[in-house]
Amino acid sequence: MADVRPQDLKIGIAKEARRLGFFDCRFARAEQLDTEARRLEDWLRAGKHGNMHWMERHFDLRIDPTKLLPGAKTVIVLGIDYTPSVLVPQRKGTSSAKEKGISRYAWGDDYHRVLRKKGKSLCRQINALLSTEASYRVCVDSAPVMEKAWAVRSGMGWMGKNGNLITKKRGSFYFLMVILTDLVITPDHFEPDHCGRCTKCLTACPTGAIPTPYVVDSRRCISHWTIEHPLETPPRELQQAFDGWMFGCDTCQDVCPWNRFTHKTQEPRFEPRDYINASTPAMWTEMDEATFEKTTAGSPIRRAGWKGMLRNASRVDQPAPEPQKGTR
Repeated sequence: MADVRPQDLKIGIAKEARRLGFFDCRFARAEQLDTEARRLEDWLRAGKHGNMHWMERHFDLRIDPTKLLPGAKTVIVLGIDYTPSVLVPQRKGTSSAKEKGISRYAWGDDYHRVLRKKGKSLCRQINALLSTEASYRVCVDSAPVMEKAWAVRSGMGWMGKNGNLITKKRGSFYFLMVILTDLVITPDHFEPDHCGRCTKCLTACPTGAIPTPYVVDSRRCISHWTIEHPLETPPRELQQAFDGWMFGCDTCQDVCPWNRFTHKTQEPRFEPRDYINASTPAMWTEMDEATFEKTTAGSPIRRAGWKGMLRNASRVDQPAPEPQKGTR
């Protein structure tokens, strides 16, 4: 291994990360997440993961990065903005994302592909810096890794009451990626919680999916129903509260005071595709499967599938269901 001072290594990695478009690069010690494991276990036991049964699998791997990459010593945490440069805030309490019915993270190309390519490039550059072949594992929602927990441990930000990672200088509209490595890199420090007494995300959630601070109940979450299980029928009381969302939901982020510091993305592949500007419920309900497959190729919207997106858009067009007898 080349003789590179620890601090110079951190500086070199962060410099290369910025060149690749990441706004921040932090480091945490690879170790078992004991506190986070207990919280996850309680959340799963309460059934708040809804139908995301994959969250129950590989629990031991999810809480211990050394089991994902034997010999792992460091977790590299990276963040990249995804707010499009064309996004123009509308009247107070709304956003153009809401008016289009699609969460802004899904306006451009699928972030999995974009970030994985950048992550592999960063690993090559680190090896070039060290003149050696260290071990790495690039994780972009493709492995049982608690990205937000590692971002907190690395000091990139704090866990907001809406379950999103928040940073003082950027809010929460960004993607996270972690890279596990057997390199020993000095870890960074925690960032204190700056949510204070604010509960705007709790009160703004259309379906009450954040019953208590820091706890999201996926069974009531619009994103859960429109992305993870679009073909299943939500409870009647939730359907009338979907608030026009067809894919995902940005409400709890739109009202977060820290998102007044949101930065526009520097990644062209996260800019809106042409069809986003024309997005309406009618556009999606009238789209045949072949057109859907062609239009959404390489897009996060593919996750819902043609039938799922058709179902989501149809719900928006339907009148709110009448409340059942004896309910409000």
